[in-house]
This record gives sequence, structure tokens and C-alpha cells, in this order.
Amino acid sequence: MKLSFATSDALAAFSLALAMPAVVASIGEARAQAEPDRSDALKQQAAIGVEKRSKLVQEMVDSIFSFGELGMQEFETSKYITAILEKNGFTVTRNVAGMPTAWTAVWSNGSGGPTIAVGSDIDGIPKANQKPGIAWREPLVPGAPGHGEGHNSGQAVNVAAALAVKDIMVREKIPGTLKLWPGVAEEPVAAKAFFVRDGLFSDVDVVLFTHVGSNLQTSWGQPSGTGGVSVLYTFNGESAHSAGAPWRGRSALDAVELMDTGWNFRREHLRPEQRSHYVIKDGGDFPNVVPSTATVWYYFREQTFENIRKNYEIGTKIADAAAMMTDTTVSHRIIGTAAPQHMNRPMAEAAYENIKKIGLPTWTDDEQRFAKAVQKLVKGKEAGLDTELGPLNAPEPEPKSGGSDDIGDVSWTRPTITIRFPSNIPNLPGHNWSNAIAMATPIAHKGAVAGAKAMAFTMLDLLLKPELVASAKSYFTDVQTKDTKYQPVLTNELPYIEMNADIMEKFRPEMKKYYYDSKKYKTYLEQLGIHWPTLEKTN
Repeated sequence: MKLSFATSDALAAFSLALAMPAVVASIGEARAQAEPDRSDALKQQAAIGVEKRSKLVQEMVDSIFSFGELGMQEFETSKYITAILEKNGFTVTRNVAGMPTAWTAVWSNGSGGPTIAVGSDIDGIPKANQKPGIAWREPLVPGAPGHGEGHNSGQAVNVAAALAVKDIMVREKIPGTLKLWPGVAEEPVAAKAFFVRDGLFSDVDVVLFTHVGSNLQTSWGQPSGTGGVSVLYTFNGESAHSAGAPWRGRSALDAVELMDTGWNFRREHLRPEQRSHYVIKDGGDFPNVVPSTATVWYYFREQTFENIRKNYEIGTKIADAAAMMTDTTVSHRIIGTAAPQHMNRPMAEAAYENIKKIGLPTWTDDEQRFAKAVQKLVKGKEAGLDTELGPLNAPEPEPKSGGSDDIGDVSWTRPTITIRFPSNIPNLPGHNWSNAIAMATPIAHKGAVAGAKAMAFTMLDLLLKPELVASAKSYFTDVQTKDTKYQPVLTNELPYIEMNADIMEKFRPEMKKYYYDSKKYKTYLEQLGIHWPTLEKTN
């Protein structure tokens, strides 16, 4: 067939039509190539932004360490963090979920884009007060609380990451919202379930959480560990003279001891995965007065919603029986709950790709020697600081038992992951003064900077890749919650905001003398006159 064209314009149009598929394909390939290039370039900028804030990271880590506040009493900590965020354009809402130390700090750019909630814990450990940077036990304030887990570091990670990403969002006109929040009273698992119940995450698409560790890691699925319920049981009886007329008394302490005995006998007939513990908060006043009140605080931990509730109900039945045996009465108050965690696979896989790009900090010989000295002090394996990245942790066929974290409740509300960052020394006991030793040293500072980069990179992925947010939501709906639904324990309980008030009232005046003054001293170690690293006492 012979083709003829009336005009050269028609010939040009026909030629363009023939070429168009190749042109479109070429443009598509260029765009596909450009997106990773842009993402990588912005991550490089984010890394620079975090490094520029390394001084802020150090100051935040050291300052919050010096406050050393227990759960529900994190007043100095929250005041300090929210002031930084307000100064940087975030809108702060305080008294969230009825907790005076809880807050949210929100910043939005443009309209649309995902809302990313960014959280980390802020409370300390009782009796864990410790001078940092020395390889032996020496509290600043004997008997006082301190950061014996390292919760002083996570907010520094999040704030540095958020500010670096905020700069990029403004410059590149990337829409989205950042919503920062604190893990108040995590140790008694007393806040996050209340946050969930009261709607803190109702406007959120995804949640990024950070927690101190000794490596740069994340995981997906159900990790090893447990969920649990934290409960106070209070018995009421009648006082009497313990020698003169004991038959006229009804001992609330007897009831507590019978409950504890009953529970300890019952342990043999519970699943080996369960973990349960108690402390007697009130055991009476004088031995010669029959105790009219007594209180015992229990944690019931298990690996599934059903077994957590089952053990809680068994414990309450034993408490009722103890009251019957002693002719006392008993009431109980839920302090908080921690659902078994389930972390989001697409988000964790994206975060781990970022972790591989960042790597672990390069530790100095001094830092390694100090870590080994602390490990030796507590009879841990003297391996020093981690120098190789851990793997992306997938769920184990049979998860091991262990601790709990109320981020679990959040993880059943929105797609969630936890990024652990290397600010502490491995092979330590946990919840111990030794876990505070490194937490205001270059180890903590460098680890927090690495964590901030991982957080910033992952925030950018969520902001730039709608398909990642969609995949995270799909996993949450179609995999995580397909057959298992969130089973909250809380109903109309109020948060235990008076918790630890008496302890902080006792120790805060002395602790204030050691608050870090970043205007006068470069580091908290300098303020304390501690040469880094100090491995042995000198007379």
C-alpha cells in the first residue's frame, strides 16, 4: 500500500505518533529513576540536618538524664521538650488524656500527605540514680530515681529527626503532618492504653516509635516478650492492738500475704510463658498495730490477649478469696495495660533498608574500654559495644517470654514500628543503675544521632511514597488484624496521675542541684567534673 500525506505537518504528526510509545516509556523510566535519586538526595540532606543538630541531641540527652523523673511526674522533662518544639513552630497541646505530663506537638506543611506520629518514652527507674561516665556504683543522690533504662535519649532522637525533616518538607514543599508525643509512665505501663482509648491516634496514619538499645534495629510481627495488666489490690480491715486485743483486729496485711501465697501456688499451673510479679506498696505502719489497710501491686503478663485477661481474672479471684479468709474487703485499680506487640512489616522493611545505609557509629577505643569495664562490673559478657548491625528481626515460630511495653496498644491501633538505637551498653541487667552509666556519655550521644538519622530517613519514605503508607495499612488490615482484634482492658478508669508524687517530692529538691546547665557547660560530664572515660576509682 502506498501512503500519501497532504502536508508536511501531517507527516510530522504521523512520525510523532509512531515515536510516542517510546517517548512515554522513556519518560516513565526517567521518572522511576528520578524518584530514587530524589529520595536518596533528600536523605543525604536529612543526615546533614541531623548532624547539624548533634549538639542539640547531646544537650537533650544530658538534660533529661539530669531530671531523672519517674512516671507521671515528668514535669521538668515535658516542660523542657515542649519548649524546644514550640520554639521550632510546633503547636503543643498539654494535659493529654488527663495526664499533666502528657502532650502532643503538631506541625503541618500544606494540605494532604500522611500524619506521622513520632513517640518515645521519658520516665526513669526508682533508685537508679547514678553518676554517668564512671565504671562503678556511685549515685549523685542516694536512693533517688534515675534513667536506669535510658529513656532520657529517645526524645532527642525524635526531635532532631523531626526538625531535619521539617526543613526538607518546607524547602521541597512536601505535604504532611508530624505529631510528636511522649511515652509517659512506660515503666508501670500506665499511659499509652489511655492515649489509645482517648483518641490520641485517631487522626494518625502511621506511628514511628523509638527505644534505646545497643544496636540499630527494628522488627516486624510479634516479637518475643509479653503483654500485661498492671493492677493495685487494696485490702481494708480493722486495726487493733497487736498484743492487747489482736482478736479484735482484721489484718489487711494478712490478706495481702494470703493473696501472694495463693498466687505463688497457682504459678505451677499456669503456662510457662507467663510472667508475674508483685510488690507490697503498703504493709501497715507499726508492728504493734494490726494493719487496717494494705496494698499489693501486681503485673500479670502473657503473650495473647486471652491469656492476659485469664491470668488477671485468676489473680482477682485469689484476691477476693484472701479477703474472705481474713474478713476484710478488697478493691482493685487498673494502673495500665500493655497489649502484645505486633509491628508492621512494610514499614519495618523500609526502615531496615535505611538502617543499612546508616550503619552503627564508629566507636573509639575509649568507648569500647569503658563499655567492657561496665560489663565486667556487673558480671556481663565483656564484649564491648556492638560493631555489626543486627538483622531485621522477623517473628519467631514460638516467641520467647519476657518484658512488656505499652507501645503494644498503639500497634493494634495504627501501623507501628519501633526503631532501637545504640545509645547503651549491651549485656547489662536492665532496669538497673548500671544501665544509667553510659546514658550521658559520648556513647549515648553518638547512638542517638544514628537513631535520629534512621528516623528521619523513614519519615521521608513515608512522606514521599504513598504506596508505602498504603502497604502499611494493607498489612495492618489484611494480615495483622484479619483474625486477631485489639482487646482493650480499660473501660472508664482514670490515669494514676498521683503515682510517684511522694518519691519525687522527697528527692526532687536535692536532684535539682544536679540539673544540667547547658549554658555553662559543654556536657553534663564536664559539669560533674568527670573525666571521660573514668574506669577506676582514685583515692
